[in-house]
Amino acid sequence: MTLQSSTWLARLEQAGGARYIRAMRHGSMELELYAPRGVDLQQPHARDELYFVVSGQGQFECDGQITPFAAGDALFVPAFAAHRFFDFSADFATWVVFYGPTGGEAA
Repeated sequence: MTLQSSTWLARLEQAGGARYIRAMRHGSMELELYAPRGVDLQQPHARDELYFVVSGQGQFECDGQITPFAAGDALFVPAFAAHRFFDFSADFATWVVFYGPTGGEAA
């Protein structure tokens, strides 16, 4: 299966102010396209997650560690970790993959 970012960005724009849209689900894995506007209001999640930045740039904070990001980067967030994107460009969008059991996978 191929999922094109441009197709899902267009669907997100048509979703009336939504900031994310689910593209698929398979077993414990969920794939969403996420594009916050202005501020990222995320709360910690119960499962591990991966971000694959589609467009834009900015700063990412995870458990107090700040990292710059840009299109093409991948970011990992363990279950229940406080995290957020900030100082990001207006075109910022990222795929987010939630996977595994509640509480995350063992290290």
